[in-house]
Amino acid sequence: MSNPTDLDISYIDPDDLNNNTSNNPSFESVLDARLSRRSVLRGSVGTAAAAVFGSLAASAAGLGEEAVAAQREKLLGFKEVAKSLADSVTVPAGYTASVLYALGDPLTASTPAYKNDGTDSDYENRAGDHHDGMEWFGLDNNGRPSTTNNNRALLAINHEATTDEKLSSFFLHANGGTSSLPRPASEVDKEFAIHGVSVVEVRRKGAKWEYLKDSAYNMRLTALTEIEIAGPARGNPLMVTRFSPNGTKTRGTLNNCGTGKTPWGTFLTGEENWAGYFTRPKGDDAAREGNKSVTALVRYGRAEGASTRHGWETAGKDDRFARWMNAKTGTSTNGSDDYRNELNGMGYIVEMDAYDKTRLAKKRTGLGRFAHESAAFSKAVPGQPLAIYQGDDSRNEYIYKWVSAAKWDAADANPADRLAAGDKYLDHGKLYAARFNADGTGQWLELSPTNPAIAAYTKYPFADQADIAVNTRLAGDAVGATRMDRPEWGSVNPANGEIYFALTNNSNRRVEPSGSSQLAPDSANPRAYSDIKGTATVQAGNPNGHILRMKEGAAGSAATSFTWDVYLFGAEASAAPGSVNLSKLTGEQDFSSPDGLVFSPSTGICWIQTDDGAYTDVTNCMMLAGLPGQVGDGRKVTLNYPKADGGVLAVDTYVGKAPTPDKLKRFLVGPVACEITGLAETPDGKTMFINIQHPGENTVQANIADPAKYTSQWPANVGYGAGKRPRSATIVITKNDGGRIGS
Repeated sequence: MSNPTDLDISYIDPDDLNNNTSNNPSFESVLDARLSRRSVLRGSVGTAAAAVFGSLAASAAGLGEEAVAAQREKLLGFKEVAKSLADSVTVPAGYTASVLYALGDPLTASTPAYKNDGTDSDYENRAGDHHDGMEWFGLDNNGRPSTTNNNRALLAINHEATTDEKLSSFFLHANGGTSSLPRPASEVDKEFAIHGVSVVEVRRKGAKWEYLKDSAYNMRLTALTEIEIAGPARGNPLMVTRFSPNGTKTRGTLNNCGTGKTPWGTFLTGEENWAGYFTRPKGDDAAREGNKSVTALVRYGRAEGASTRHGWETAGKDDRFARWMNAKTGTSTNGSDDYRNELNGMGYIVEMDAYDKTRLAKKRTGLGRFAHESAAFSKAVPGQPLAIYQGDDSRNEYIYKWVSAAKWDAADANPADRLAAGDKYLDHGKLYAARFNADGTGQWLELSPTNPAIAAYTKYPFADQADIAVNTRLAGDAVGATRMDRPEWGSVNPANGEIYFALTNNSNRRVEPSGSSQLAPDSANPRAYSDIKGTATVQAGNPNGHILRMKEGAAGSAATSFTWDVYLFGAEASAAPGSVNLSKLTGEQDFSSPDGLVFSPSTGICWIQTDDGAYTDVTNCMMLAGLPGQVGDGRKVTLNYPKADGGVLAVDTYVGKAPTPDKLKRFLVGPVACEITGLAETPDGKTMFINIQHPGENTVQANIADPAKYTSQWPANVGYGAGKRPRSATIVITKNDGGRIGS
């Protein structure tokens, strides 16, 4: 039966709204909507071959290093994990998982232990909430940066959001929080602090891993931390606020999702669904006297009267609350006496030096402003520019590429000033948006005032490159980029340099669209179908998502053309193979809504993580391991579907080689109502860190006083920490025989 408390996709990601009303290409082919029928064996939540997290203590098999090395390694040699609805983390037999670092854990010696009953405070010195993207920054035994030590490091971890019901983050507050306006300042201050980034020192102690709560390296960025503006928008009039009249600084990083690690050793964090934290009162359009900022605000989802996600602006008159009211309230001509431009300070890739807490982080505006996921680097080749691939995670948005003006210098791999290297490669370059053609080719379209399409765009006349950097979505509209099915994380295959993007889902695909928010399927987003959840819930559009891959042209990172195909189509195994389950997934491989996507530098395994609402009546979210081939290794498929008028339209797409059982299998399933996200490894690939985000998210706020009514009690139910409220957490996974993860 369908779980009546399951959240739909739009609730799980409340800012994944369609704000793209452009007429950019979606191709003119359409698909027939077909109902898929499930025939899933229910009731089994594991097998004898699966080790349920919490049932095993971390231990090694006792093999010596030489014996382990002598064993023949087979990647994806593990027994696949079955789909599961259990409130636990399941990993394959022969693997051990344990909790390392969870919401509220102290980051200083003087911070009290976490009580997990809603009375805790001082979150500026604790782990934040909704652990998301994550990167490893090694330390040697003397505490200096290291690229080889496998036993000690800093983990830089994104803290994306709060677990919400109505306005408040109810697990964070003693009585579930205030679900009406105005919000109490004491609650809002907690919510400010659990957003952002944490850097925490971890180390191996014997066979186990631990985090060091008293490490001098530990630090937090929150929604109030001072951050520099860098790149073309620095000092631009669009960045002027009461806090920063010269437009060079802002406060805070928000809704941090995917990550990146630069070749010079810094951490990149993407600001994703930030717009909904701000509100605009009715009448603000008139106050702005119809200037073009209104067009930009609407394009980014902030039409006047837009509702607020948390009501932070209602908590008091103090400046830390007032900034969330994005309105023209002052009399200045430039916005230096109010926060009419405050929204322009969010939505970037933020660079920070995880090793140096004294340095201010920098918002790299050159890389564009949108709902950022990860930042995936091309291979760093001396004498060639660096490319960074990025997705805009909202329905019908674009894929982007940044190409540095500077060519890579290998001496910059270990610079004296890491953020200065960021200035060199991230502040000067070219920004592009992708257009996908129906023949399996594509173009990178430059977002620059010199592009005639941008120069002639009358809907929003761009002033300069800074204007493009701040209003990147409008620039993508102007050049005719292809609207995609929610581009999530990207990653680059170290074996061949091909680029992969998780397109998680899109409820707005329709065979025959109506209204500006719906699109017909196209070659790169080729499915529009109906999927049945449980016995009756119809999920329309592309509810299961797919993974796209791209191969750059002969110029490599600087190429302006590419070829593409679809590596995998998410689908239940029983779905129609000719129109939905195009990758011919079996029950050991099927998945829905790919989100996190990371290639292991050690093994080359492609790790696929899900954030799903479409298949959660059958299984909790999961992580799969894949060994993909290359662009063009599959086949061309023409999908023919009837129209209501009796006509038949066709859409061509390009499907990668169907994965065999030894090329794709399920590795992990998480607890109830969680998302699986974030991945970091030791350099030898023998220890993996994974984040479990928002377990128990579909708990009802009214049930806060009764733990028996929580949909999840993880990780307390496996013995971690006090209380029973569910907590986002980082787990650590090792192989009992000492081998590499995924072998």
